[in-house]
This record gives sequence, C-alpha cells and structure tokens, in this order.
Amino acid sequence: MAEAEDQGSSIATDYVKLVSNDEHEFILKRSHALTSGTIKAMLSHPTTYKSKEMNKVQFREIPSHVLCKVCMYFAYKNRYTNSTSEIPEFPHRTRNCPRASHGC
Repeated sequence: MAEAEDQGSSIATDYVKLVSNDEHEFILKRSHALTSGTIKAMLSHPTTYKSKEMNKVQFREIPSHVLCKVCMYFAYKNRYTNSTSEIPEFPHRTRNCPRASHGC
C-alpha cells in the first residue's frame, strides 16, 4: 500500500496544472513547464503564485488559446533540445490547439 502511495505522489509531482484566465486547465509534464524560468519561479514560491493545490499555477491575465500555445511550445522545445535531427519550424497557428484538460 505504501508503494502505491509513493507512486501516486510521484505522479502528482511529475505534472503541473496551468490554469488560464478563462479557467481552462492544462496538465503537462513538470519538466516541460520548467522550460520557463517564470513558471519555475512561480512553482518555487507557493504562497505568492500557486493556489492551495500543489503544482498548480493560475494565470489571471493569459487566455486559454495563448496558454495552449505556450504548452505546445514547451513540448516542442523539450523534444528538439539537443536533437541531431532537422528541427521543424514551430507551428504558429492556434486553431489546432487542443483545448483544456487534454494535456499538452
């Protein structure tokens, strides 16, 4: 039972939830979110930026279509950092953006 609890807490700390000003939630790997120095600072100062829920950051001025694109960039950056293959251009259109709670 303790092993299951340890695994559950590991999963909880491996992911973060970013919440847009229109209350859409984006769940992504913590390592991807830490691409941003700003988010890294926000997660390290819980009383200032995070809600009471651990690993959650509320962005009061960022709409979901922008935050979605930010999440997509984090995944792109993580995928192609130190890559030896040709790096494709980052897609700039927002209409293909997955919506809230689908993860990034």
